[in-house]
Amino acid sequence: MQSVLDILGKTTGYFEKAGVPQARLDAEHLLAHVLGCKRLGLYLQFERPLTDAELDALRPLVRRRARREPLQHILGTVDFHGLTLRCDARALVPRPETEWLAERVIERLKDRPPVRLADLGTGTGALALALAAAFPEAVVDAVDRSPGALALARENAAALGLAERVAFHEGDWFAPLAGRRYDCIVANPPYLSEADWEAAEPEVAEFDPKDALVAPDDGTADLVRILRDAPAHLNPGGLLALETNDAQHTALAAHMNAPAYASAARESDYAKRERYLFLTVP
Repeated sequence: MQSVLDILGKTTGYFEKAGVPQARLDAEHLLAHVLGCKRLGLYLQFERPLTDAELDALRPLVRRRARREPLQHILGTVDFHGLTLRCDARALVPRPETEWLAERVIERLKDRPPVRLADLGTGTGALALALAAAFPEAVVDAVDRSPGALALARENAAALGLAERVAFHEGDWFAPLAGRRYDCIVANPPYLSEADWEAAEPEVAEFDPKDALVAPDDGTADLVRILRDAPAHLNPGGLLALETNDAQHTALAAHMNAPAYASAARESDYAKRERYLFLTVP
């Protein structure tokens, strides 16, 4: 019989040969998923033998990860700012960088809790649902042009008990929000160039929806549209928060410094890359 430790070693080696990042960590996540325990719980049962049924359940998951399918798709969920979200190929896998955006927005708004918020390009609903959970008096409009992504986001809202305060709209950026104004608008729009896409890891290039990541004009087209149109949808003193590529900030400078904005600030992510833009209107 093969033990937990034996299988972790073999799976880690297999993943390393396949080029899987964080091979040991992913092996632990998959085995814990099959055994129905916490990942750290594996360390308490290294000598435990696996049954044939457990090995049969693990093997197809290992093959999927070795083909570089995202771990979150295989597990079916992703943790995001204290929420467990359903995650599959219908929408972009929420990244730690976007979780940091949620944290920064919540910190900026905590002394002036918002009443109405909007999340553009909501995907799984991660930002919309994190903000709704953080501000229980607020209502959120979440927009996406993908019917599949919206269906997934609605499933997440229902599972988290937030469906009554988060409304989902199909459309292109502000198109479904005509005449509405918000205390805060957040967006993690497509901002990769075609070259960025071609150089991306297989987890991104082969499994994430391309239209959720790539934009024309070297990745700036959607950011420019949002920067241009957001002031008309913000209440006085309202905040626009964007995730970006730091290499685009020079190209976006003219739009950030437009008269419609009272202030514009850049902030870095955990890797010290300037990734976030925070703009306010008068």
